[in-house]
Amino acid sequence: MITYKSDRDIVKMRRAGKIVADILKLMRDMIRPGIDTLTLDEAAEQLILREGAKPAFKNYKVSWVSVPFPGTLCVSINNEVVHGIPTRERILVEGDIVSIDTGASVDGFFGDAACTYAVGSISESRQQLLDITLESLHKGMQAVRPGSTLGDIGNAVESVVIPAGFGLVRDYAGHGIGRRLHEAPQVPNYGTPGTGVTLKERMTFCIEPMVMSGAEEVKTLSDQWTVVTADGSDAAHFENSLLVTEDGVEILTPWE
Repeated sequence: MITYKSDRDIVKMRRAGKIVADILKLMRDMIRPGIDTLTLDEAAEQLILREGAKPAFKNYKVSWVSVPFPGTLCVSINNEVVHGIPTRERILVEGDIVSIDTGASVDGFFGDAACTYAVGSISESRQQLLDITLESLHKGMQAVRPGSTLGDIGNAVESVVIPAGFGLVRDYAGHGIGRRLHEAPQVPNYGTPGTGVTLKERMTFCIEPMVMSGAEEVKTLSDQWTVVTADGSDAAHFENSLLVTEDGVEILTPWE
């Protein structure tokens, strides 16, 4: 069931979203060759706790995975699409790209966002992947207003990615957000204009294009969480939590 947020709910979601945005800004400053991904995770958790909030991802459970997610961050490197597990042994090197996905809860309401970063100097092809993925997020957000549809959003994302020669992750999608990290509706990154759920004021959801430089198939590693491209190609991931307003959209996780 889709929920519509009260003024009081929105205040809490703005606070949760700001904490998430602050984490992604901190990651931008910390990410460099030689840093391990658990150090990033620890810094993010410390920030969340200082703000009196709770990590949304740590110990998150889903019915089809036997172990809860262990991190405050999902840290996905190069061919890893989403849900990479932070560890002391995973060390970033020059030329990597790394996707950071994180969430926080404040007084029972959630924020969720993601960004992909360059580690030092990266190749032209990797930079193009980041640029196209971010552009597709922007196009998707521009489609958000009362009366438009989820199909409009998905089509806006797809219309950037596919003509540029990249692939879309179709097995995962954006989602509603509020009292739960994942709520209705599902927000695919592809679609037909004018189809799907019609957007209404006070809806809150995440748009999160996941784009790969190769074929669109993905697979899950033996840790049961990390999703990678099936052909080993690179992947990028950008995400914002959004509020449908009277005349458009408000970004609840303003990390840019």
